[in-house]
Amino acid sequence: MAYDPNNIFAKMLRDEIPCIKVYEDDYTLAFMDIMPQTDGHTLVIPKEPAETLMDLSDEAAAHWIQSTKKVAAAVKAGLEAQGVVLFQLNGKGAGQTVPHVHCHVIPGSIADLRQPHATKEADMEHLKSLAEKIRAAL
Repeated sequence: MAYDPNNIFAKMLRDEIPCIKVYEDDYTLAFMDIMPQTDGHTLVIPKEPAETLMDLSDEAAAHWIQSTKKVAAAVKAGLEAQGVVLFQLNGKGAGQTVPHVHCHVIPGSIADLRQPHATKEADMEHLKSLAEKIRAAL
């Protein structure tokens, strides 16, 4: 399947739709998930267009994991979390809902993921306050 340049994350990368940014560099973007599973749920995406991890170049994958590591540490520290869950889905069959490769960074433990993904939109002001705490820890 060909990459869809009109997916929501591609539009965020082109600043066509807003997002609550946490971190950005030349290769990656991290932002708050607007339908979080827990407070502080953050997404990290590569800027290279790729639907799944297998479609991503090795160079982009290396930058992406470095940014994911940086953001995960900031989420843990900024939100004073005991731990951080990282997960990444590849394809619809795995549950991937946006066809642009991304990693979920979720403070807490796997037991905290009681709310299904992408079911309830969060309060934007609350997300902004959480993003500020994460940015301060970067």
